[in-house]
Amino acid sequence: MKILTAENIRLADEFTIKNEPVSSILLMERASSACVNWIVGNCKKHTKFAVFCGNGNNGGDSFAIARLLYLKGFDVHIFVDQSNEKFSENAGINYKRLKEFSGISIHDFKDIDSVQFDHETIIIDALFGTGLSRKLDGISEDLIEKLNDFKQIKISIDVPSGLFSDKILEENQTVFKADYTLSFKFWKRSFLHPETGYFAGKVVILDIDLSEEFIEKHATDYYVIDDEMIAEIFQPRNNFAHKGTYGKSIIVGGSYGKIGAAILATKSALKTGSGLTFVMAPNCGYEILQTTCPEAMFISGGEKLIEEIEIQENSIYGIGPGLGTDSLTEKALLKFLEQSSKPLLLDADALNSIAKNRDSINLIQKNSIITPHPKEFERLFGSTENSFERLELGRTKAKELQIFIVLKDHHTQVITPEGNVFYNITGNSGLAKGGSGDVLTGIITSLLAQNYSSENACVLGVWLHGKAADFAAQKFSKEAMLPTDVIDELGNVFLELNKKATTQL
Repeated sequence: MKILTAENIRLADEFTIKNEPVSSILLMERASSACVNWIVGNCKKHTKFAVFCGNGNNGGDSFAIARLLYLKGFDVHIFVDQSNEKFSENAGINYKRLKEFSGISIHDFKDIDSVQFDHETIIIDALFGTGLSRKLDGISEDLIEKLNDFKQIKISIDVPSGLFSDKILEENQTVFKADYTLSFKFWKRSFLHPETGYFAGKVVILDIDLSEEFIEKHATDYYVIDDEMIAEIFQPRNNFAHKGTYGKSIIVGGSYGKIGAAILATKSALKTGSGLTFVMAPNCGYEILQTTCPEAMFISGGEKLIEEIEIQENSIYGIGPGLGTDSLTEKALLKFLEQSSKPLLLDADALNSIAKNRDSINLIQKNSIITPHPKEFERLFGSTENSFERLELGRTKAKELQIFIVLKDHHTQVITPEGNVFYNITGNSGLAKGGSGDVLTGIITSLLAQNYSSENACVLGVWLHGKAADFAAQKFSKEAMLPTDVIDELGNVFLELNKKATTQL
């Protein structure tokens, strides 16, 4: 799914109005109906709505939403700035329609101090939309600060008021804190970064039939990984295949006291379908690796740490889990990078070793993959002020080095050498545990070995990792789920993928 800027979304609206054709007021009605259908289907225990409306088209949406909710039998209260009733054309039309219904109470913003909202009331925010270009002040800022103190469920229409669609917040910026955001057709980039996505709550994308012709033709560098994209990437297994068909993965990792990381990566590589899976680790981990991962073959890399990384032909390497940063291990890694000629994956201590020897980053083969978390990224490339800046620095480095960067975050970003960014929306905070990154290393290494392109291995890999984590959270809770639970749920994810692939045939 493409991510468009606020300006390009406006152009998509205009193109749809001109070429469908449909009037702007009917397009607004379409959007409002989509919101009401979702609200009615998901808010069955609530009977009252307090709708806070602005003067622009976002306010126009809310006037229509209030009218449609009232017609469905709900108790609706409208709040507007009655000192400034200069509405946009469509907002004015919907406000006039609304006033024809005597059962809908209309209040001024200042009345909020005297109105009591009970637990059955849902607050709907439609003060400002995607066109906002400055931080809030005055009456609007005071209102939102008060609304944020309320405990009732809060829903924002299209974007939380005060939030920019495409960029970081300014200092001391006031933003409506929504529990749900009903966004029209597209994700906004601000929903996908930790500093700003916090305000959006759970994001629901509503299709309002904007022109597919415009969307298809309009270029962007930013995408959300969705089910349609995954269906195009996923390759069901050939019934006549053999183990050589699905490649040879070699997980290089482990050191004394950190063998568990190598186990997690090896198990996830196996579970993701690697044809032949090896683990290169120190001898101190031999027995536990052979016991816990009997399907994998062991290659000795040293006694208590990796002292040598043997190059094997026709193999894909995933290096880093539990590797440690001993000087002997670092020397072995750098020697391997000098001699290796194929794309590989580098994670964890492999990245930390490279960060200590900055020039060695140029040894990484083109189309290789690195998977840093924010702190590892900082060690490699330097500090940034926020996640937006970090992503743009990642784009610069991916182009410069011609590598893929999987920048791990709540919404992990896959950055390509061309500068494209794919945001992953599967996964949850249950992954915020040591070992989760090792699982991802095994998954992506396995996909590379199975001849997925580097880009597709990254995109499918982060999606699989997150989807399995979502299944694990449903079964065990975010608090109790473990990285091993994520590995165990990979099978259920593949069952779902194969079922969909078969259905499509």
